[in-house]
Amino acid sequence: MTPRVHRVVHGLVFWTLLGCLLLAPCAPTALSLAIGGDAADSTATNPAAATASAISQSLRSVLEGAAPMGVTDLRAMQGHVQKLTDQLKKCTVGVQVGPAWGSGVIISKDGYVLTAAHVAGRPNRECKFTLDDGKEVDGKTLGLFRTLDAGLLKITTPGNYPFADIGNSAKVKHGQWCIAMGHPGGYQSERGSVLRLGQILYADDEAITTNCTLVGGDSGGPLFDMEGRVIGINSRIAERLTSNMHVPVSAYKERDAWDRLVKGDAWGHLPGHDPWLGVGGDDKSKAAKIATVKTGSPAESYGLKPGDVVVGFDDREIADFSALTEAVSACQPNESVVLKVRRGDELKTIRVRLGRKPEQQ
Repeated sequence: MTPRVHRVVHGLVFWTLLGCLLLAPCAPTALSLAIGGDAADSTATNPAAATASAISQSLRSVLEGAAPMGVTDLRAMQGHVQKLTDQLKKCTVGVQVGPAWGSGVIISKDGYVLTAAHVAGRPNRECKFTLDDGKEVDGKTLGLFRTLDAGLLKITTPGNYPFADIGNSAKVKHGQWCIAMGHPGGYQSERGSVLRLGQILYADDEAITTNCTLVGGDSGGPLFDMEGRVIGINSRIAERLTSNMHVPVSAYKERDAWDRLVKGDAWGHLPGHDPWLGVGGDDKSKAAKIATVKTGSPAESYGLKPGDVVVGFDDREIADFSALTEAVSACQPNESVVLKVRRGDELKTIRVRLGRKPEQQ
């Protein structure tokens, strides 16, 4: 048997055995499984810690991507997943912001919750959390790092909440096993949170891609490593349901992001949501002089013309074209802004609703 054929046969045997074990009648866990169970102990800290510390070296190698040696390894993996997810479901919450449902994960005893920026929407909004036992508690949205789709929420109902530890997304490796959890379609009391077991396909500073199947409502839910640590947050669902993207947990910790999130800052833009005015600058001018106006742009729609000089943007002065570019970048598509424009000897005030930058621009 050639090495290539051996690898193919080995892979087929592995997935066949894993499927048989995980789908066996005696096993309550499957590749996509609704989890029920007892209510969370509100005095717990990290409920998955004890389970993670009991991993044997041989099982740890399998969970990190090594090929299992047989049924014994697969049964050990199954048992570990069952014990771990019974704990992780206590940290996974349903999130309701306005009429929209998403998911989140509690990462501190006093109720800080990681989610996706597109679930939170904007800072300082009231929201509701549904805990594992169906209890609803109040909360609010905090900061948003839109570029990487990272959002932070806070439970405002006093209490001690079960939480998950933060892992290190920089150490995520191709092939290692992982667990995605969430509330697809919104919280459902008869079902509880849903588990998807999968593997890491690709990881960098901006996204983790896995083959954990995600659907609507999973956004904002946690991606765990096999020691129960949060390594990512469910973000974008690909056209293929088995190739989905997660926010690396490092996005919440690096570049002073955490402090900004706690303060309620919002910065950056969701992928494909860059704001657009649609003007080009005059390189020969030291001021913010418009040289070109794009056809079909907001600038054209609201009457901006080549030769206009932008001297104000809402309540800030605009000294040059780079300042204008920076001011636009700090906004969101569909946001309405007031421009002060000098046209010849006349000073005009023009209200403009920014658009979304076309992909080709």
